[in-house]
Amino acid sequence: MSKGLIAVIVVVLILGFVGCGKYNGLVQKDEVVKESWAGVESQYQRRADLIPNLVNTVKGAADFEKSTLTAVIEARSKATQTTISADQLTPENIAKFQAAQDQLSGSLSRLLVSVEQYPNLKANQNFLELQAQLEGTENRISVERGKFNTVVKDYNQEVRTFPTNLFAGVFGFAQKGYFTAAPGSDKAPTVQF
Repeated sequence: MSKGLIAVIVVVLILGFVGCGKYNGLVQKDEVVKESWAGVESQYQRRADLIPNLVNTVKGAADFEKSTLTAVIEARSKATQTTISADQLTPENIAKFQAAQDQLSGSLSRLLVSVEQYPNLKANQNFLELQAQLEGTENRISVERGKFNTVVKDYNQEVRTFPTNLFAGVFGFAQKGYFTAAPGSDKAPTVQF
C-alpha cells in the first residue's frame, strides 16, 4: 500500500469517527428537545382539561355573559386542534401553535376579569379551586416553555456550529423554533381606578 492510500484511509476513518460522534450528539440533543416539547404539550393539555369545568361552573351564574363563555370554548377548540409533532418544531409551526394558545389565554383572561362582576361566583369554592389550578397551570406552562427554549438553544447552537453544521445538513437536522413573548407583552398594561 502506498503512503497516499494509507493517508486517505486514515482521513476517511477520522471523518467517519467524527461524523458518527456528531450524528449521535445531534440525535441526543434532538431527543432532549422532543422530551421537552412533550412537557410543554402536557401542561397545555392540563389547562385545556381544566377549562370545561371552569366554563360549567361559570355557566351556573344566572346571567353571565354568554359571549365570553363562547369565546373561551371556541378558543379552547382551536388551541386543542393546533398540534405539532415533535419532528415538526419549525419556527413557523411554533408560531402557529403559540398564536392559538395565546388566543386561549386572552379568552381566559377576559373570562376571569368578567367574573369580578359576580360576587356569588367569586365566592363559589369550586370556582376558586379551578381558578387556583388554572393559575398554577399557567405557571407550569411558563416553566416548561422556558425549559423548552433552553434545550432548543442548545440544539440550535450545535446544528449551526462548524463542523457539526456540515453533518447536520447531510443528515437533515434543521433548526427548531422558540417560544416568544406575545405581541404587545412588552408594554405594561394601563391600570385605572
